Amino acid sequence: MAQRKLDKPTVEMLGIAKRALLRAYAPYSQFPVGAVLLGANGRLYAGCNVENAAYPQGCCAEASAISAMVMDGEQRIAAALVMGGGPATIAPCGGCRQRLREFAEDETPIFLCGPEGLRHKTTLGELLPLAFGPENLTGEKNLTGEKNLTGDKP
Repeated sequence: MAQRKLDKPTVEMLGIAKRALLRAYAPYSQFPVGAVLLGANGRLYAGCNVENAAYPQGCCAEASAISAMVMDGEQRIAAALVMGGGPATIAPCGGCRQRLREFAEDETPIFLCGPEGLRHKTTLGELLPLAFGPENLTGEKNLTGEKNLTGDKP
């Protein structure tokens, strides 16, 4: 099912993200994060960050939302929302930007929110310019992001 592009997050997305934020397990950083993905199928997938005493073993909110989405059988992200609890506007870390890129296009809206609502709207392409994605491996795009019209493999 084709999903229309959102100009702002829905009330439902904000509510789910806030619940995810409140459920985050962040005893070490005290930096809870909630994320919600809108799948191309119209369903919403939530995730929260889960820290671990062995720091690299933690999981970002975006990564846990992607796992929930894939577990449900969806493989396309139509929009993403990331919510932090503090006064600063947060954005996905570099690793999560690349994780989102696996399932989303440059034009995919990314809503950066706080508990009160939307703070900033951007796109995945703005967060991760000249991103490497699945189409780079198939030769559909060259390294500058342009479509490979010759059909030659990179």
